[in-house]
Amino acid sequence: MKFTKKILTGFFLLMTFGVLIGTTSCTKSNTPQMVKLEAPERPAGQDNVLQLRCDPIPTVRVAFIGLGSRGLEAVRRFMYLEGIEVVAICDINKDFVSKTQELLTENNKPKALEFTGEEDWKKVCELENVDLIYNCTHWALHTPIAVYAMEQGKHIALEVPAAMSIEDCWKLVDTAEKTRRHCMMLENCCYDFFEMATLNMAQQGLLGEIVHAEGAYIHDLRELNFKSPEEGGYQGMWRLDYNAKNKANLYPTHGLGPVCQALNIHRGDKMNYLVSMSSDQFGMTEYAKNKFGENSDYAKRTYEKGDINTTIIKTEKGKTIMIQHDVTSPRPYNRIHMLSGTKGFVQKYPIQGIALEPNAHEFLPEKEMEKLLKEYEHPIVKEVGEKAKEVGGHGGMDFIMDYRLIYCLRNGLPLDQDVYDAAEWSSLVELTEISVRNGSIPVEVPDFTRGDWNKLQKLEFAK
Repeated sequence: MKFTKKILTGFFLLMTFGVLIGTTSCTKSNTPQMVKLEAPERPAGQDNVLQLRCDPIPTVRVAFIGLGSRGLEAVRRFMYLEGIEVVAICDINKDFVSKTQELLTENNKPKALEFTGEEDWKKVCELENVDLIYNCTHWALHTPIAVYAMEQGKHIALEVPAAMSIEDCWKLVDTAEKTRRHCMMLENCCYDFFEMATLNMAQQGLLGEIVHAEGAYIHDLRELNFKSPEEGGYQGMWRLDYNAKNKANLYPTHGLGPVCQALNIHRGDKMNYLVSMSSDQFGMTEYAKNKFGENSDYAKRTYEKGDINTTIIKTEKGKTIMIQHDVTSPRPYNRIHMLSGTKGFVQKYPIQGIALEPNAHEFLPEKEMEKLLKEYEHPIVKEVGEKAKEVGGHGGMDFIMDYRLIYCLRNGLPLDQDVYDAAEWSSLVELTEISVRNGSIPVEVPDFTRGDWNKLQKLEFAK
């Protein structure tokens, strides 16, 4: 990955990922320094995939890769969808494959083809009777599987984050544009009932001009991160490894996705640059000492990840976004989800509330808030919300996400989330790392649409 620089008086950049970003000269310029990652030019004959439409697929033939807790749960939800067929399942854990086959049998579905080899995901992508790959593997395999699936002519739905580097973000974008295949990151929080209602409020103008938004992933994962696979933890304890080797925001999309939709990112506005700062690391070591003992390998291990990371983003149209990440602190789950406009304010966490002019100094009484949430209930929630609650999956939002994915594929419609959403929201993984490791220096957010960010004016859900 190449970097370019802008000038700031007497400031020296550090080494990042073994690459020297650059140094600056002494001038009287007040231009703020910014790290800019070189964006590859769009190849000749390649065009954007905004509002991409593909041929309708009356029965969507699905292959699931990765059958751990998320993958198995996804297969369970798919049993409630019309117009789908599970044709293949893949995981290196044969027990997971067996459990998935049992689930299919319990729902009177035919058994799926089984794949259990380390590289068998490639064979799955190559199957001729597959329309959609549903990828629930660990993070490192998200991009490779997605790229290969699209190259084999398949649509891809992949878990979050879609990519762990800017280079991989561009791979997703270029492959989607080249193959004209859908690439949707499975950002379920965009389908939360409150998030969808407040998106509707924003789009209907109830909150006025949205000026600032906040989101987060605050979730105490210490117990899960330190669990062995035998105890029900991650295979190879891979998530703990990420926390040991990275400093910044490893998991930005749950908080970022819904607020980007409300701010029309790459649909009339775009993220321009960010600054990011992490606290030092305290909690992982303390937890390891208490659980395993001060002389244990876990307690002696170095953990790079700061306990809490805070990132601020500035958009082209002058809006700001604040995103936080904290999987270490003993505190309640929190995605914040806050929108602040010129006429009103909404937030989901830590206390759900709505405040509107002319009495915005306090939240609406609960009954008035509930009445307003019902009035602005999103049309998609009106359509499928009750069934989603019955099926479940984080309160129903996972089912709404799956329902919309299959509905759009069956009807040849643009998906709710496109490859630019996947790239933009996932790009914070590396961009925040660069900023944190270099004294919270501003870092430009790439325009993955390559100049097409203003061709659409808002997010629309195809009908």
